[in-house]
Amino acid sequence: MIERSARRLGALAATVLFGLAVSLGPVLAAGDPDPRPSAEPKGGATKGSGQTNKKSGQKKKKNQGTELQKFIDGYHAARALVLDGKYEEGIAAFKALGHDDSAEVANYIGYANRKLGNYELAKVWYDKALAIDPNHVRTWQYYGMWYVEQGNMLKAADFLEKIRLICGGTGCKEFQDLKGAMEGTVSY
Repeated sequence: MIERSARRLGALAATVLFGLAVSLGPVLAAGDPDPRPSAEPKGGATKGSGQTNKKSGQKKKKNQGTELQKFIDGYHAARALVLDGKYEEGIAAFKALGHDDSAEVANYIGYANRKLGNYELAKVWYDKALAIDPNHVRTWQYYGMWYVEQGNMLKAADFLEKIRLICGGTGCKEFQDLKGAMEGTVSY
């Protein structure tokens, strides 16, 4: 009897944890380093083939999977260049992906431009990332740091509040990093 109750409790706990993971996943993934590509990969689709059989559908799915993997691999390579301080090379690599309509790509192009001192260009890319995904928490963080570097702490504080609202509190890394930048204890 006790063993059966323990199994039921374990199953209930697993169900609750799964439900939390599903409902909180998009919130927690907002700052994830993995990209989410645009809905339609550029250069991957062909028009006018007229084929609707099962084999062509399978081939199309395989090609989409290959294109997605190519994008993810290219994204990671470009991101590594940026994080290694090779900003110009990173920008070129991100642009070569052909996914400027990905919030993660636009954000990192903005970040790299900010690190190069191209503040107006960085602003353009941060605005683009937020137009694509208004809740892209890492863009709010990096854009907030842009305002810190500009000396506009009031605007950075607005962005810090936006991050708090997206994250559901003050515990997320993006909130802590922007707050640290505003206090002078963290730099990006």
